[in-house]
Amino acid sequence: MNLFRNVVFIAAIAGLVAGVALACMQAFATVPLILKAEVYEQAGGGHQHEHAAAPAANATSTDAMSSAAPAPTEAAAPAEDEGWAPADGFERFAFSVLANIVTGIGFALVLVAVSEFAGGIGNWRQGVFWGLAGFAAFTLAPGLGLPPELPAMPAADLTERQIWWWATVAATAAGLGLIAFRKSLPLAILAVALIVAPHIVGAPQPNSFETPIPEGLHHQFVVAVTVTNLVFWLVLGAVVGVVRGRFTGTATGLRDSFA
Repeated sequence: MNLFRNVVFIAAIAGLVAGVALACMQAFATVPLILKAEVYEQAGGGHQHEHAAAPAANATSTDAMSSAAPAPTEAAAPAEDEGWAPADGFERFAFSVLANIVTGIGFALVLVAVSEFAGGIGNWRQGVFWGLAGFAAFTLAPGLGLPPELPAMPAADLTERQIWWWATVAATAAGLGLIAFRKSLPLAILAVALIVAPHIVGAPQPNSFETPIPEGLHHQFVVAVTVTNLVFWLVLGAVVGVVRGRFTGTATGLRDSFA
């Protein structure tokens, strides 16, 4: 019970801090770009599209993961058919903060649990390296095949994208783990193969790439999402290291409890 309480406590604090930081960065870096894209979407009369989630998600969006949010296919669709959405301004920001905190806590739970089997994160410096690994697995690698998308941009089938996204995350995480903790040439070759394999297979692509979104706007969005996610993961890892070292003692305590 002490182990579970410690893990949840560390993840809650780290997720809270990183989630709030991500929401603030998104308010200045990604949300203005999304609002610009919505103008193009409305001017074009709507466009069939399943948006990427905003981690993180893609954090977490932070665009890391995709969620179903198809736009209406007809410009004349009645307003009552549209789902509820928070109003622009404080309400939208508040829901963004809440969503990012929940996402941050989820990622922090994964980070803490996995790191404990490797000895634990003893300080903020180790946390930064673990954060970089999380960024590589959950944002960078999937983003190479499925870059963050703006409203009105075409997208492949949601289920296919989710399968490829999860497979890429799992393969990248496994490859990084083999490189970091198994000093063996055959295993290093296997690790590289795991990391490269999803990109050889290729991510699912839409039938058409036609979109009213300017290429420059999309490029700015991809850069903004990538940078905000990088900072999110660095903050998440560093806070985990600080909180764990301050409140749970030495690095072997939780590891022995796991064993």
